[in-house]
Amino acid sequence: MNIKRNISFKLEKRKSKGVDIVENVPIRMRVTYGGARVDFTTGYRVDFANWDDSAQRVKAKTSNKQHQTAAEINDAINEMRTELQKIFKEYEVKEILPVPEELREAFNIKIKGESIKERDIKATLDAAPTISIWDRFDEFVNVNGRNNNWTKSTVAKVKVFGRHLRAFKEDVTFEYLDERGIAEFLDYLQENKGMRNSTLSKMYGLLLWFMKWALNQGYHSNNAYDRFKPRYKKPEKPIVFLTIEELKKVAAIEIPSDKQYLERVRDVFFFCCWTGLRHSDVYNLRKSNIKKDHIELTTIKTSDTLRIDLNKHSRAILAKYADVVFPNGKVLPVISNQKMNDYLKELGILAELTEPITQTYYCQRERIEDTRPKHELLCTHTGRRSFICNALALGIPPQVVMKWTGHSDYSAMKPYIAVADSIKSKEMSKFDAL
Repeated sequence: MNIKRNISFKLEKRKSKGVDIVENVPIRMRVTYGGARVDFTTGYRVDFANWDDSAQRVKAKTSNKQHQTAAEINDAINEMRTELQKIFKEYEVKEILPVPEELREAFNIKIKGESIKERDIKATLDAAPTISIWDRFDEFVNVNGRNNNWTKSTVAKVKVFGRHLRAFKEDVTFEYLDERGIAEFLDYLQENKGMRNSTLSKMYGLLLWFMKWALNQGYHSNNAYDRFKPRYKKPEKPIVFLTIEELKKVAAIEIPSDKQYLERVRDVFFFCCWTGLRHSDVYNLRKSNIKKDHIELTTIKTSDTLRIDLNKHSRAILAKYADVVFPNGKVLPVISNQKMNDYLKELGILAELTEPITQTYYCQRERIEDTRPKHELLCTHTGRRSFICNALALGIPPQVVMKWTGHSDYSAMKPYIAVADSIKSKEMSKFDAL
């Protein structure tokens, strides 16, 4: 029996914030045979500049960040190739085509100096404990959370995905999640959890992330996700924000005596409207962040360092609470995001923000339209959206607004620019009444 195969060595293509990583990149060994493809980690890294792609080896007289020389790495690569060829020869003698998991296991054993026969005897006498996919998932969260400085909210979102996957199938395996298995999981989320297409897309993205990470770690060889390309209809969500006139209406509200907590909520919300800050950043704002004429801080979500100029509205709110002592040196009376969202809806009712807003979404192919009064859609992020839309409508250049908000991608500003243009058109129509 002759097993046709191809063994190649490549550098993994990785990105960070949309930019290709070109330094200290892992070297991957890939073998294709009998319609299967198996990737192996070599344990070595090298810069792209020091890699000869045509020869599939490290360029002579270079070294990597771990001070390993080209000769040392290339010798190891050659040894891996030789050992893998020996494994194939053993299977050819037996006239057996190995499945990917058998090939991976046999290679790992060869590298450790054990023969397949010795492996079988040892496995019988002293079987290693099985590591479940959930152990791998915990490792995925811990490693990526630490290496990528995940926020608590990111960790929570990833863990929610894990709970959904576990509820779908407790004994799920990496191999089960082929094209059919992934489709079953997404159908489960839609039918049993009522997820919209936008949420399904996020769940699928997290599944891909986990599967690719585990593949790179050598925990499985199932790359069926490369062939599975679900397309979900996702209409653009309307940007819910408050115009200057609506902000004036909210400011003019006379807070009822039994709802004095709404005054502080309004102040914090307005601070977001006049600075563009997210709730998480206002919540963590300290007196050390407040300078004479601006705010300096590193954002919680993206770790961007921002300098936001103060205006008379944001200054007035800071001055109002300048002498109030809050826990941990905080500047403003910020409550939890969830509670504040509830109270903002109360403010919206008091301000009679009743403009109907229609949101369109899909559950698989079903188009659903949901129309609600604006006050039901108010949340802390409405403050940030209001700042951006009103700033653009006032004629402040997008690149200036992006400096304040931390947006690095101009395309992210396009929906706001469209809203600002519509505001300008409405204002221009006022000339028609003269």
